[in-house]
Amino acid sequence: MIKAKIWMSRIITSILFLSLLFMAFVVISSKASGGEPNFLGYQLKTVLSGSMEPSIQTGSIIAIKPGGDMTRFQKDDVITFIKEDNSLVTHRVLEVRGQGEQTQYVTKGDNNEDPDKDPILSKNVVGEYKGFTIPFLGYAIDFAKSKEGTAILLILPGLFLLIYSGITVWQTVRELDPSKNKETTING
Repeated sequence: MIKAKIWMSRIITSILFLSLLFMAFVVISSKASGGEPNFLGYQLKTVLSGSMEPSIQTGSIIAIKPGGDMTRFQKDDVITFIKEDNSLVTHRVLEVRGQGEQTQYVTKGDNNEDPDKDPILSKNVVGEYKGFTIPFLGYAIDFAKSKEGTAILLILPGLFLLIYSGITVWQTVRELDPSKNKETTING
């Protein structure tokens, strides 16, 4: 029974510590990259609309591969681009027009009835969607980018780890206290 408690304690401590490290990574990576976290050369983007459902769900994070020749995309590739209002959009290429620096892409969200209003210039393409999606995690990352989210996601796991460590130390000290472990003898 004692060994089970020790292992449970180690597992809880490890989970709390790993969650603290993960949240610190997400928050610091988000702040350092000016928005979305980067991981192994991919940018993680948050999807906050349903235009690409069902292939990409609202609230998901997706991995895009930034950089390279932005004139290389073909019909049916899924690209992320900057619109005129500086918002990021991820849609499927329906048609490629022009070539070289004059390349334009006619795009459409899978869930939209009509193509996007204006063709996208290749210079406005940020990267290509590589098929990696984690549903609903985008909401958490979007929250982590806010001031409140940054504070909570960095402080809360650390606070839980400190509280749990304090409880563990208190229990250990209680077990070592000789006044608690004395057996009373009955003289008869």
